[in-house]
Amino acid sequence: MGKALIIGCGGVAGVAINKCCQNSDVFEDIMIASRTKSKCDALKAKLDGGKTRISTAKVDADNVDELVALINSYKPDVVLNLALPYQDLTIMDACLATKTHYVDTANYEPIDNAKFEYKWQWDYRERFEKAGITAILGSGFDPGVTGVYSAYALKHHFDEINYIDILDCNGGDHGYPFATNFNPEINIREVTANGSYWEDGKWIETEPMAIKREYDFKSVGMKDMYLLHHEEIESLALNMPGIKRIRFFMTFGQSYITHLKCLENVGMTSIEPINYEGKQIVPLQFLRAMLPDPASLGPRTVGKTNIGCIFRGKKDGVDKTYYLYNICDHQECYREVESQAISYTTGVPAMIGAMMVLNGNWVKPGVHNIEEMDPDAFMDALNKWGLPWEEDFAPVLVD
Repeated sequence: MGKALIIGCGGVAGVAINKCCQNSDVFEDIMIASRTKSKCDALKAKLDGGKTRISTAKVDADNVDELVALINSYKPDVVLNLALPYQDLTIMDACLATKTHYVDTANYEPIDNAKFEYKWQWDYRERFEKAGITAILGSGFDPGVTGVYSAYALKHHFDEINYIDILDCNGGDHGYPFATNFNPEINIREVTANGSYWEDGKWIETEPMAIKREYDFKSVGMKDMYLLHHEEIESLALNMPGIKRIRFFMTFGQSYITHLKCLENVGMTSIEPINYEGKQIVPLQFLRAMLPDPASLGPRTVGKTNIGCIFRGKKDGVDKTYYLYNICDHQECYREVESQAISYTTGVPAMIGAMMVLNGNWVKPGVHNIEEMDPDAFMDALNKWGLPWEEDFAPVLVD
């Protein structure tokens, strides 16, 4: 059906590329491109032999000219951005210059300021529309599936949604005293930032990790979870009619919290450059180099994730509650694609988002968050490609 250029070759990209090869009727031809071509070549060597044609390339995703040259030579139908959030805008610029559809999993974040929001990418709306090309923002799990869940809930179960609580539980154990399940730099920037939630038309900001709740997650058990700022709150607040409050909670174990607080106290989570023996280094980037590569956690991680949304709203004038969620097993993911569940739950929706563009389901010129698109085919694809969803019509609520 089409050609996809996949930029990035980390843990999430590894899953997405595996899934593209499983879905060879849609992904007839893919190119894997990253700064380190040897990683792309190693993945190609593992996956070669199927129906999907695979090629590789070296590209600096910070360099628009390099990206444009690569897109012009390969001529993909869609670019799937699985690089770092700092590189979203350069890749979008290259897609604009070449009139190529664009899909990503996380919103733009300036490298020198730990503040992620959609305004920079939303500024591209008119240019993408005029160019006649589609950009789908946030086709991971959260953001991503959580937005599709919201659109599905609104389409099939509510006239209006008033409250959304997004619950992200990782019950996995990798055996390390401290490690992150996705890019350490992005993860730690996210967790150490101020928390915030949307209520009555405005943002309420909190100290980092200041709001804690307990929740009993199916297949995982009782876990501590903490309120964080998360990007899909911003777009859902815009796109969900009747919304009064949206919160995002993520679970963390005590060991993680203790280590993180200690590292923060000694300055290791700072993104401000310091002078070390005549060289400028960023403490958080140095810490990232010291921590285990998330892609290496797969064989040693056991347990399950449970990620979903609790909705409260009205249908036919009556109050209604609805919980949509997915349970994913770390070891099953590893057996299938040699990945832990955190990369799997992001990589599968990334493939599906690119598929939705390739097969014409989600081609709509402009820049769109995932909940703006019709959810049904995506929801069917989640069941087919490894992230089956479950429903609960009487869930325990978060106070």
